[in-house]
Amino acid sequence: MDRELFEHHLASARGRGRRLADGATGVAGTRVCGDVVRFSLALDASGTRVARAGWEAEGCGATHAAASAAVELVEGAGLLDAARIGAREVADALGGLSPGKLHAAELVADALARALGTAAYERAALPPPGAGGAPARTLVAMSGGVDSAVAALLCARGGEEVVAVTLELWADEEHDEERSCCSAQAVRLARGLAHRMGLPHFTLDLRREFRAGVVEPWLADHAAGLTPNPCIRCNGHVRLDAMLALADRLGAATLATGHYARVRCDGDGGPLLVAAADPGKDQTYMLAALAPRALARLRFPLGALTKPQVRALAAEAALPVADKADSQDLCFLAGTSRAAFLARHGGLGDEPGEIVDVDGAVLGRHRGYHRYTVGQRRGLGVAAPEPLYVLATDPRRNRVVAGTRAQLRTRRVAVRAARLHRDGARVDRVKLRYRARPLPARLLGDPAPGTHPRLEIELAEPVDGAAPGQLACLMAGDAIVGWGTITRRGA
Repeated sequence: MDRELFEHHLASARGRGRRLADGATGVAGTRVCGDVVRFSLALDASGTRVARAGWEAEGCGATHAAASAAVELVEGAGLLDAARIGAREVADALGGLSPGKLHAAELVADALARALGTAAYERAALPPPGAGGAPARTLVAMSGGVDSAVAALLCARGGEEVVAVTLELWADEEHDEERSCCSAQAVRLARGLAHRMGLPHFTLDLRREFRAGVVEPWLADHAAGLTPNPCIRCNGHVRLDAMLALADRLGAATLATGHYARVRCDGDGGPLLVAAADPGKDQTYMLAALAPRALARLRFPLGALTKPQVRALAAEAALPVADKADSQDLCFLAGTSRAAFLARHGGLGDEPGEIVDVDGAVLGRHRGYHRYTVGQRRGLGVAAPEPLYVLATDPRRNRVVAGTRAQLRTRRVAVRAARLHRDGARVDRVKLRYRARPLPARLLGDPAPGTHPRLEIELAEPVDGAAPGQLACLMAGDAIVGWGTITRRGA
């Protein structure tokens, strides 16, 4: 550490106490840990540069010095140059920091990133790269994992100007930030990875939108006895819409992600999602609700690759995430259980009730209807001559209806709020769960493209139940031509 520089920023702190009424603000730290930074910045009239910055802080001298250094670095900087400033740059501006003081640079970098992301999302106006052979600009969604890192790598190798973005979606005291792809810690790791790759990086704080648009509906669906798909709602209505809006602000024509999917235009309408080359990693089910106008701007660089190939590319490029494990559960459940989350955030704790058969005869007891999904076998705890499965849940009477596999099986599935991108007559398969195989099927009535309040799917072979609340992915070969939400029998 350069003691003279450090003392200079303490004695003549740049931007200290400056509040920008017309600016964007990012906050990092808590009073529990002793350090809190509130960093503000405002863009110039053109929306391309940082005009002014300021900060307020509580905590140690290192935090104050780091905030002052960050203001010095960011004021007057072009937007993309400012997005290259991280903890290392802040520490270097102080002549380096000892390991015991490095947390101050990290904290200030977090607050700066949040402020810069908000400013870019609300007011940036970067023009697209100029003509004359200038590379196109692409915004790449980076989660801090190997897939999104390789997606960014491939875009850069393709000659594009790559800008990275990471979303902060959830924070909770029971949340395991190390295991989540959307926590503040995950954002910090993704930002460090992007900077290591030489990319400008933006943080979008969508915690409020994520709670309102994803978590609250997920809780409401459980209360209604449904089995929801929060990732579909997140991709279709929160994450990708926000990133496309940021892409517009940053002059980026396209948005690339690390999803395993492909896009095809067949000349009959807008673009269609197409299953990935690696069936074991295909993620088109989770992207099925994307609007065609959004899909037209999306790119999936990993669509033709397998996971081993992706890891090999990461290792070849010496990316530190080459061997990083994949996330396995819903991002907001990292570190907690589904039952604990439902109880804590949705008030859906233990609520004992009856397990009954189709005639209403009591077979046993359960701990809450919201713990069960249609087709479930394990966890019923009912002794019977043959295995029993969940046939339905009844929230109004707090009942779970159980029956045999023969009673569960069906060849008809109804969906509500359906959307078709092509003629219904083209549908020849349906996928009823994320990891399920597509089943031969057809739509009754050959409906036209557009929205439909209700559609009926006829399967070529019986299926062991279709869980209400799950998405039915309507396919023509390997292309996604529509979708709908599975509804209860008779609804």
